[in-house]
Amino acid sequence: MPAVSAAACCAAATPANEVVEDLFGFLRVLSDGTILRSPAEPVFCPTTFPTSHPSVQWKEAVYDKAKNLRVRMYKPATSADGDAAENKLPVLVHFHGGGFCLGSCTWGNVNAFCLRLAADAGAVVLSAGYRLAPEHRLPAAFDDGASFMCWLREQAVNAEAEADAWLTEAADFGRVFVTGDSAGGTIAHHLAVRAGSAAAEPGETTADPVTVRGYVLMMPFFGGVRRTPSEAGCPAEAFPNLDLVDRFWRLSLPAGATRDHPASNPFGPDSPDLGSVDLRPVLVVAGGLDLIRDRTVDYAERLAAMGKTVELAEFAGKAHGFYLHEPGSEATGELIQAVVRFVDGCVAATEAAA
Repeated sequence: MPAVSAAACCAAATPANEVVEDLFGFLRVLSDGTILRSPAEPVFCPTTFPTSHPSVQWKEAVYDKAKNLRVRMYKPATSADGDAAENKLPVLVHFHGGGFCLGSCTWGNVNAFCLRLAADAGAVVLSAGYRLAPEHRLPAAFDDGASFMCWLREQAVNAEAEADAWLTEAADFGRVFVTGDSAGGTIAHHLAVRAGSAAAEPGETTADPVTVRGYVLMMPFFGGVRRTPSEAGCPAEAFPNLDLVDRFWRLSLPAGATRDHPASNPFGPDSPDLGSVDLRPVLVVAGGLDLIRDRTVDYAERLAAMGKTVELAEFAGKAHGFYLHEPGSEATGELIQAVVRFVDGCVAATEAAA
C-alpha cells in the first residue's frame, strides 16, 4: 500500500476516498489503501522528557541498511580500573511498543526510559527499531527482531575487526537479555519461541557468539477472540482502551486473520505448543490497571504449569506502559530493579550449573 506524509492528508482524504482507520491523527488509512503518517511525535511524547543522562552515553547505528532500520545504543560510564573483561556489562536488547503500528526507538518516551534503564541497571541497552504495520504486517516485526539478533552476533564475532568498537568494548555478549515493552514484549516472546524451537544443523558444533540468558516481557501485547474480564471491564477513557487495541490488531495481523492468530494469541488453536519449546527464563511484567493484565498473568501461569522458569512481577494500580509515561518515577525504578534481580539471578543460576 502506498504511504504519503501527513502534509498530503487534507488533499488525499476526500469524500470519495474517506478515512477508514485513524490512530490519533498520527496514522490514517484511506479507503483506497493509502497510508498517511505524521512525521511528528504524538502528544503522549512530551518534550519535557530528558534527552540525556549524566552517566550514560548513547549513539545511533543502522543495523539493516536495506530496510533502514536503526538501533539506539546506550552504555553507562564504567571504571577504567581493573581488567577490561571484568568491566564489560550485560546487554539488554529492547524492542519498543506501539501496537506494531506506532512507535520508534527515537521517540522521547522510549529514549528517556532507555537512558534510565542503562543507568540504573548498569547495562548496555540496545533499543532496536523494526518495520511497522499496516505497511508491513506481522510477522515482519518478528523477522526484524531476528535480523537484529543476527546483527548482534556479527558484532560479537567481529569484535576486533568490522564491529562497532563503541559497543564491543562495553558489551558482554555472554550475558544478553531480550526485553520488550507491549508489542516489543510480543516480539521478545516470539524470538524466545524461535530460539527454543530451533534445531541444530547436523554436525554443527560452532558455539553461538551471543548467549541469551533470558527474556523480559513488559506488559506484552497479546490478544484473543474471547474477551478476558480485564478487557471487557476496561473503561472507554483508558489508554489504551479496547477499541484502540482492536484497531491495532486489525492493522497489524495478516489480512483476514482473527485475534487468535499465532502472532497475537500464544495459546490460540494454531499456535505452537510451548510445552515442547526450550524456553530460556522469562520475567513477565503486568500492570493491575492494564486491560491486557489477565492475558499477561495467564501467560505466566501457563508457562509455570509447563515447568518453565518464569517470574511474574505485577504492579498494582499501574496502567499499561506506566514506565514510559513516568520514566523518572519510583515505580519505574522498582521495575528496573526487578529486571536487575532477574538478570543477576539468571547469571548466577548459569554459573552454578556450570
